[in-house]
Amino acid sequence: MKALIVAACLAAVTGQTAGAEVCRQALALGLDVSGSVDAREYRLQLGGLAQALGSPAVRAALLEQIDAPVELLIYEWSGPKDQLTLVPWTRITSELALDTVIAGLQTVTRREDATPGTALGVAMLYGAQHLSQRPACWRRTLDISGDGKSNLGPRPRTVKSRIEAQGITVNGLVIGADNPASGDTRQSEIAALSAYFTAEVIVGPDAFIEVALGFDGYAAAMEIKLLRELDGLVLSMR
Repeated sequence: MKALIVAACLAAVTGQTAGAEVCRQALALGLDVSGSVDAREYRLQLGGLAQALGSPAVRAALLEQIDAPVELLIYEWSGPKDQLTLVPWTRITSELALDTVIAGLQTVTRREDATPGTALGVAMLYGAQHLSQRPACWRRTLDISGDGKSNLGPRPRTVKSRIEAQGITVNGLVIGADNPASGDTRQSEIAALSAYFTAEVIVGPDAFIEVALGFDGYAAAMEIKLLRELDGLVLSMR
């Protein structure tokens, strides 16, 4: 229900735009809400994305060329049938449009009917399907966040070629464990998950991975990642 309210508010502010309108980049953001993500981490992820989008640097990058704006879509993913669009395609042509997206993210509540699995391949196909609706955009980028490996649905590696053939770039935001047993364990887990995303998930020209040291570091990592994807100035926050 909250997602429907967000969509209605965005439609009132920006209008439901036709896919043929020119934009410099279509950016789909997929958020991991699988069973490994608890209630606190869920809020940190949604709030972290809202914080990153509202940061002065990202705000400036999004509003830099409003004659050829960025279009944003945000969705959640977990099990094979649990993808949910939180923010439909929205042209960021004004402060008001961006602020409406941010406000919408801050009001979203977690569903209780989603399954706990991690269907990363399905999540990639879902994002690519939406990006295929934006053929007029100069670049099309899928931004997938995740804190674990896929355990349901098609293997991510098997869908990469289909996505790459559409001219879509897939980047990853790897989220490390919040409470590892030790510092060495933390680094080992992050290294292993980063290697997995490199081999299985990312694809396309200049595709890359950003790392968040736990969900507490999600906002900072997302800001860095968005600036890089938007060709803005990347500021070190570590």
